Amino acid sequence: MILLSVIEFFGHLHPLLVHLPLGILLIALMLQWMSRKNKYVALQPAVPLILLIGSVTAFASCITGYLLSISDDYDQSLVSWHMWMGIAVTLVSLILYAKEKNPAFAVNKKILSLGLLLLLMITGHLGGSLTHGSDYLIKPLQQIFSTDSMANTSIKPVANAQEAIVYSDIITPIFQTKCYSCHNANKQKGSLRMDEISLLMKGGKDGKVITPGNAGESELIKRLLLPTDDEHHMPPKEKPQLTENQVALLHWWITNNADTQKKAKELAQTDKIKSFLTALQAAPVLRNERTDIPVVAVARADEKLIDQLKGKSIIVLPVAQNINYLQANFVTDSLVDKSDLQLLVQLKPQLIWLKLANTNTIDETLTNIGQLTNLTRLDLSGTQITDKGLTQLTNLASLQYLNLAETKITIQGIQSLKKLGKLHTLYLFNTSLNSQDRLSLKKMFPATIIDTGGYNIPYLKEDTMLVKELIKK
Repeated sequence: MILLSVIEFFGHLHPLLVHLPLGILLIALMLQWMSRKNKYVALQPAVPLILLIGSVTAFASCITGYLLSISDDYDQSLVSWHMWMGIAVTLVSLILYAKEKNPAFAVNKKILSLGLLLLLMITGHLGGSLTHGSDYLIKPLQQIFSTDSMANTSIKPVANAQEAIVYSDIITPIFQTKCYSCHNANKQKGSLRMDEISLLMKGGKDGKVITPGNAGESELIKRLLLPTDDEHHMPPKEKPQLTENQVALLHWWITNNADTQKKAKELAQTDKIKSFLTALQAAPVLRNERTDIPVVAVARADEKLIDQLKGKSIIVLPVAQNINYLQANFVTDSLVDKSDLQLLVQLKPQLIWLKLANTNTIDETLTNIGQLTNLTRLDLSGTQITDKGLTQLTNLASLQYLNLAETKITIQGIQSLKKLGKLHTLYLFNTSLNSQDRLSLKKMFPATIIDTGGYNIPYLKEDTMLVKELIKK
């Protein structure tokens, strides 16, 4: 048992080591090619040393790769090809090292270099196939050109969950998105394959994982319910986890004898399972989409304008990495003057977020702000604006977030904002609005979240801790 653990430990060093020879040998080939030119000839003495280091790390990768292959379960054909290609990389790099040290060595250096480059590509591809599946390279192309491909790991809605075949339409997509990466034809952790029902029922090296009719005793369910930091929890904590609904559906399926033919309506269902099945009919919510950042790209802003604003202690930053859209924040400069506004207007194409909270902004200021028609977020909280100024914002058709907290605006001024069809969130706490105004606004802006503050948190006896003094007698 100790020996197996030691073997497994050294085998698990393979993913750490395997990238070293790839990078080192590619650098050696690049320096070898560059040193052919007169201005880079000084690089030539470094090539043999780098080749030798690459050969040694390739040899270490071969050893750890072999130990990993016998301590874990992978497709033997792919493992064999990957192993022999790795050995070939080691041998060819050593021969190329010998040629660099002794030019008289009777081999063609150009052929050796091209052969090593080809072997590195093949070996790397085979390693990727073992780790990520044989289709990992073409999977992005499938997602682009295919309209119905399981390369897309999102689970598609079920048209009618009660009419769906439970195993193929409900259970299989869960396995595909959460389990197949480690239990497929190319890789079988624990000698378990889950991509075919007969192999799934057969189980792995530790025995069966599904006990039809008894979900509580099924190893699959036990592993899913373990704490995520438990080494036996599945999927591993660094992988996407199953949702509570998905675990419940798996439990329900196994309890009903893990049937592969019946429709959902033919199996007994609790109210909770019915609700989970109904939820499968809804399209998944794309939570990562940002609607307050335009999809259409924009040209880079004039750096001189940005530098001028920064020189006035105004914070100007991109709203996200690798995006030319900007945000401006007056948090360190509470005085907004005409020159500031003129600079902001010149950034009109790129400026989408603007924060003027607690500045000296007045109604006249909003005349310039109304020209920034790409704004999606605007914070005017704590400013001196009134209803008159709000009329200047009606051209901001892209505005989604507007903060008017702690201002002097009234319901009459807010009515002028009805033209802003994309307004999603409106903050109005600490204004003069009364309860009747709030009701009117909800009817006026039915699709807008209106936050007026004034939250009442109910008192619960359980929230209070009674501390008694202990008197020693």
